[in-house]
Amino acid sequence: MKTLQTIGLRCKLVCLVLLLSTFSTAYAGDCFKDRDVADCRMKAEQGDAEAQYIIGMVTSAGIGVPQNHKEAAKWIRLAAEQGIPDAQHLLGVMYDNGQGVVQDYKRAVKWYRLAAEQGNAGAGRLGFMYLKGKGVTQDYEQAVKWTRLAAEQGYADAQHILGLMYYKGEGVVRDFKQAIKWYRLAAEQGHAKPQYDLGVVYGNGQGVPQDYVMAHMYFNIAGVSGYKDAIKNRGILEKNMTPSQIAEAQKLAREWMRKH
Repeated sequence: MKTLQTIGLRCKLVCLVLLLSTFSTAYAGDCFKDRDVADCRMKAEQGDAEAQYIIGMVTSAGIGVPQNHKEAAKWIRLAAEQGIPDAQHLLGVMYDNGQGVVQDYKRAVKWYRLAAEQGNAGAGRLGFMYLKGKGVTQDYEQAVKWTRLAAEQGYADAQHILGLMYYKGEGVVRDFKQAIKWYRLAAEQGHAKPQYDLGVVYGNGQGVPQDYVMAHMYFNIAGVSGYKDAIKNRGILEKNMTPSQIAEAQKLAREWMRKH
């Protein structure tokens, strides 16, 4: 299950998305309004936490400056220490992945917790650390608590993980219907794995009546999203379906993708 961000290109893209979203908020103030790295750096050196956060992100992503993860971690830490929740979350990610800093799960947990306590997406990452026992003693109840908080805020990764916890009965009473609820919310945000997992529950009749048409539909959607196992399972299902059922499933998949 791919839930933690990896280093390299994906982190660069994540940083870029965070940066662009920052431009549309009051977070950036006048800093970087004209993509002026020098102006932002001057404010950062004067102790402006928001500017420190932005300089950290552009340095991590290599936007307008040479990419330097160690230098990025320095600026992000300064912003995190001033209480910027997104910086706290990002610093947690850096410790989690060993990017710009020595990998340290306990420090990752520390920064995820500080971010989570301010309502940041760090709640989902903190939940995952409790789920896997990384940097903390494994604790399913704490995993559910923090994962649910992030899931209820609309974070797709957390929604999927919460669905998996209901599916497996980890920290909660096993409940396929609850699993489907959270899978569906994550799937509707374009995530391939929960789309695939919906195909599995429909194919097996777990929490819903067994329905090969719906299973095929979700495997088809997940396959389009790039999940290879979905294509394999779709092929297996087709051996037990009529041509009209396959056509109906394909139609439903197209309609679902247009809607979402």
